[in-house]
Amino acid sequence: MRHIVPPFCERCSQPFDGAITQAFTCPNCADRDVHFECAVAAFRSHGVVRDFIHDFKYNGQRHLLRPLADWLAHTLDDPRISSRPFDAFVPVPLHHIRFREREFNQAAELATLVSQRCGVPVLHALKRTRHTSTQTKLDRAERMENLRGAFLVRHIAGVKERHLVLVDDVFTTGSTVEECSRVLMRAGAASVRVITVARG
Repeated sequence: MRHIVPPFCERCSQPFDGAITQAFTCPNCADRDVHFECAVAAFRSHGVVRDFIHDFKYNGQRHLLRPLADWLAHTLDDPRISSRPFDAFVPVPLHHIRFREREFNQAAELATLVSQRCGVPVLHALKRTRHTSTQTKLDRAERMENLRGAFLVRHIAGVKERHLVLVDDVFTTGSTVEECSRVLMRAGAASVRVITVARG
C-alpha cells in the first residue's frame, strides 16, 4: 500500500515526484475555481487499496467496509483536517437508480463508521438529482460537464454556516467532490474539506 507523502498538492493531494520542499498548488487546482479547501486521502489508488475498494463496491464483499473505514479514519489526523473542528460528515450521494443496483452507498457507509469513532454526526445534506453516465473513461473537463447540476442541497438550513467534511471512497479528478462542494458553498456552508480512502 502506498501512502501519500510529500511532495503533494496542498489542495488536492496529487502526489508528485521530485525534490519539491515547499507547499505548492498543482496546475489543475491553480487553473480553476475550487470550492473545497483541501482533499485528503489515506493512500494512492494502487494494489490492495484499489482492489479492496473495487471488491467492496462491485463484488459484494461488504466485510471490507471495516478496513476501508480504518484507512479513511487516518485522514482525520492530517493537519489540514485536524487543525480546526468541523460540524458534520457529508457523504457523496448516489442516484436512486445506482443505489438500487448496488443496494448501498459506499460513501455513506464509510462516513457512518468514521462518525461512530469520532463522535461527529453524519449529515445527509446532498441529493443526486440526475443519473449520470459512468465517469471512468471521461477526462476532467468531460467529468465536470457530466456532473454539472447533478446534485442539490436537501436542507439549506442544515448546512448554512457549518464546517463540513465531504466523504467519498476515491478522489480521481476531483470532479464529483468539486461539484458537491460547489453546491454546498452556494447554500451557505462555511467551509468544505474532503476525505477519501484513495487518491487516483
